[in-house]
Amino acid sequence: MTFEEIIRDIHSKRFTPVYFLHGEEVFFIDQIAEAIEHNALSEAERGFNQTILYGKEVDHLTLLDYLRRYPMMSERQVVVLREAQEMKSLPELISYMENPMPTTIFVVCYKHKKVDARTKFGKSLGGKSTVLFESKKLYDNQIPAWISDYCKSRKRNIEPAAAALMAEYLGADLSRITNELDKLSINLPAGAVFTETAVQDNIGISKEYNVFELQKAIAMRDIGKVSRIRAHFASNIRKNPLVVTISSLFAYFSKIYMLHGLKGQPDADILKALELRSDWFLKEYKIAAAHYNYAQTINAIATLKTYDLRSKGINNDGTSTGEGELMKELFWKIMH
Repeated sequence: MTFEEIIRDIHSKRFTPVYFLHGEEVFFIDQIAEAIEHNALSEAERGFNQTILYGKEVDHLTLLDYLRRYPMMSERQVVVLREAQEMKSLPELISYMENPMPTTIFVVCYKHKKVDARTKFGKSLGGKSTVLFESKKLYDNQIPAWISDYCKSRKRNIEPAAAALMAEYLGADLSRITNELDKLSINLPAGAVFTETAVQDNIGISKEYNVFELQKAIAMRDIGKVSRIRAHFASNIRKNPLVVTISSLFAYFSKIYMLHGLKGQPDADILKALELRSDWFLKEYKIAAAHYNYAQTINAIATLKTYDLRSKGINNDGTSTGEGELMKELFWKIMH
């Protein structure tokens, strides 16, 4: 089942005896567990029928005692096992997973890694009584679309540029992203669109000195602006590490490279191929492609690869060049 299907069933009061939630992305695991906690029982029922346990603090025998209890003045009870990956005797629950209590909803939050499906325990999770959900990390290029969809689910709208800026600045940390979006919802009036300016003002992103502005400045070959951003990044290198800047520019020039190969194709096909959500972004990439021909684009990508290695201490000829100096060299070589 997908995340959306699981949440929809929970809100419709269609529950399964066991929810085994595992994987690297903790956000989806927490969202499902929270939805069950809020929908399976009424507020009055939770005091007697909801139990929260932690993998480090409980063994399988104690856990089984909780799981096999009958609910009090309720049709069901909820037992949530948090940090299940820390529970050494978790595999001892095989018999329970194969034959769970129908009056217990058991929620297992197994974070930061996958359960091994090849083990006896992993195979015991394949029954009809278990929802086995793998929570996968999103790819970087999926984050702007996810931000837009999250806003729509909260009946708010965000400009494509604002979603892209948040993705560049906050990365793939969905918990942090949702916290910032919830802040925007509180600070902006109902019906207001989340704009690039609103994101900059409320999330603390520098209006002039960020990777998003750096990309545009490089695309326009604006040497003065690139120099100012580079100086700001160099003076705040912990907040603007070179490896992150290189990663963003590599993704940017990769799309310019693809755009050269799609020359003459309809915009709709180009948007799909480049995985862009708006003509707004396509216009910027077309400007960049006009300033960097095919050969220059390939050279920029090769230069980024070289400096990615150098930033990690590889092919540095025994010298120890600081990130600020490497950044200066990198930007100069891309634009000349």
